Amino acid sequence: PLFIAMNPKRFSSMSSTAKNYDRLSRVYDLLAGIAEKKYKLAGLRALQVTAGERVLEIGFGTGQCILPLAKAVGDRGFVHGIDLSEGMLQVADQKIKNAGLQAQVKLRCGDARELPYPADYFDGVYLSFTLELFADSDIPIVLQEIRRVMKPEGRLCVVAMAKQKNTNLMTRLYVWLHQHFPTSIDCRPIEVVHPITESGFSVQQVKRMSLYGLPVDVVVAYG
Repeated sequence: PLFIAMNPKRFSSMSSTAKNYDRLSRVYDLLAGIAEKKYKLAGLRALQVTAGERVLEIGFGTGQCILPLAKAVGDRGFVHGIDLSEGMLQVADQKIKNAGLQAQVKLRCGDARELPYPADYFDGVYLSFTLELFADSDIPIVLQEIRRVMKPEGRLCVVAMAKQKNTNLMTRLYVWLHQHFPTSIDCRPIEVVHPITESGFSVQQVKRMSLYGLPVDVVVAYG
């Protein structure tokens, strides 16, 4: 999401944004996947998924994190994934088949504001470079849906571009580009910890990182 229009929530037509995802799906790993990998892996380590757990990834994209999640839960666990784009789903699904992990994973297209899962269902929920793609008004809705489907003792991990009080030159430039070219640079730094706590989660860990000078927070919270 660094330099690509990726927001299914701030466009009047979700179908047009899904088509954009579809067009990017075959090249996304080259465009942004490499740059994001370090931070996604940091989030996976922080989530500490164990064998036998049931885990959800929201915005799984090309499946970069779905594979290690599936390996972590093992034969007794299961991973669900939800994403807007059918193209992204197809790329991720092929990776799963190539790895022989079909028995542990189910992917679907859908809207994170209305998660199609029962209450108290997941041991862990994971989002990387996804929450900042939602409109400010939609972030609490997504977090409340996560809290609904997560077990009371479950864990949430969010990896996101973070807004900080003292912004550096790179962040100011990125925000300026986002404001002037929102269809090309659609994600933006957001308050990460505050909306999570406001949604009733208990934040246990915050790791501050930097991506090309842009602040990134890895946040772990309990339900």
